[in-house]
Amino acid sequence: MQKNSTQHHIITAALLMTALFAGSCKKLIQIPSSPPTQISEADQYLDSASAMSAIAWVYSYDAGTNSGFGYADAFLTQSTALSSDELVQPQPYDPDMTEFYNYSLTAINSDVPSDWNDSYTALYTVNDVLANMSSSTTLSASFKTEITAEMKVMRSLYYFNLVNLFGGVPIVTTPNYNLTATLACAPVDSVYSQIVSDLTSAQQNLQVTYPSSGHYRPNLYVADALLAKVYLYQQQWQDAYNEANAVIGSGLYSLVPNPNQVFLDGSAEAIWQLPANGSQYVTAETLAFIPYSAGTIPSYICTPWLLNAFEPGDLRMQDWLFQTIINGDTLYYPYKYKNYEVTSSNTTEDYMILRLAEQYLIRAEASAELGNGAAAMADVNIVRARAGLPASTANPASQPAVLAAIMHERQVELFTEWGNRWYDLKRTGTAASVLGSEKTGFTTNAELYPIPQTELQNDVNLKQNPGY
Repeated sequence: MQKNSTQHHIITAALLMTALFAGSCKKLIQIPSSPPTQISEADQYLDSASAMSAIAWVYSYDAGTNSGFGYADAFLTQSTALSSDELVQPQPYDPDMTEFYNYSLTAINSDVPSDWNDSYTALYTVNDVLANMSSSTTLSASFKTEITAEMKVMRSLYYFNLVNLFGGVPIVTTPNYNLTATLACAPVDSVYSQIVSDLTSAQQNLQVTYPSSGHYRPNLYVADALLAKVYLYQQQWQDAYNEANAVIGSGLYSLVPNPNQVFLDGSAEAIWQLPANGSQYVTAETLAFIPYSAGTIPSYICTPWLLNAFEPGDLRMQDWLFQTIINGDTLYYPYKYKNYEVTSSNTTEDYMILRLAEQYLIRAEASAELGNGAAAMADVNIVRARAGLPASTANPASQPAVLAAIMHERQVELFTEWGNRWYDLKRTGTAASVLGSEKTGFTTNAELYPIPQTELQNDVNLKQNPGY
């Protein structure tokens, strides 16, 4: 698929925004009082061409430094995979990351701020674009409507992860630091209300067609897919079913027959994916998971619990895990993203945010909760068929059996993607029973990460999560 220039090149205005935003979130949202710049922010939004060069920064994924997208460092993937039962460090090279695995996190853990700051730094950028869309007198109404809808989808993604990692968090909807520096944490329900409000607003103004080449800027079904996930987590089963059903029934997406091709550029399964063209390596996941050379011990390996979840013949274990033998031990590590570096011989990979298989599993779970086990198992079996597996033996008449089959399928389909396993265990109330039997140290307080100590010091209205 041909990618347009805004996907790979952030021109002058966006580079100036990099200086404004990169590394700025030492506090909740802290920016210099007089940030250095050579052109005014107003000039960046004089017309759609200059505005798009700045807006492109929001979607920029560089798996190194200075990315506008807030998840280009894989900290979310690593921390949640360790907190659940997906990954472990074979040798604890990073003691602070080990604390996620054994539930000994503290507010001064050096890695916790990444899960907090990455989102709030990116949120500043999003809110700044929204503010400029609202105040502009030169941009067309249609352009402002489109970009506003896109930014609301992006803002929803950040808050969805923040609320699932930390619980109630400050709701920041303005780039004005004077108004946001001392915000208190909003209740979880309020955060979800903000997410739903943004997504339903976006739905009214996004089109079925993507606004540019590729699937990196949200269309209507990106909003639908994210809202389906939000409704699922809120146990609003009919709404979750309706949104996922809209995406599946759109006909725009299909499961890729070969699992090795799911995460490629132009994947038919991709609802939302960003071009991954890191200056140092392709995706942060490849750097985190794939050993740089043969014979090197992986930084993270799959736990026995994840490996044992795969059934014989499951193509996902064959294609999405890789193995290395070190001192006679066979070690498996995640291999969904395979390109360590950009080379002419590698097939281009993009960074997946939302994909169709998850929508099938969302619709399946919603169907099961609504009492339609047969429909639920039909969706599960579609995902299983792509993995080379026969139909599930779960009894469609037994809701517990159907839900167990869905959770099993989510575990092996969505591992090390977007914290899904960690979030699933918590939202279904099974974290204590599952993780408590697998590992030591788990308590219900561990279901939320601590708010970083530096944030508590900078904002006296923030309250620490229980147990920290």
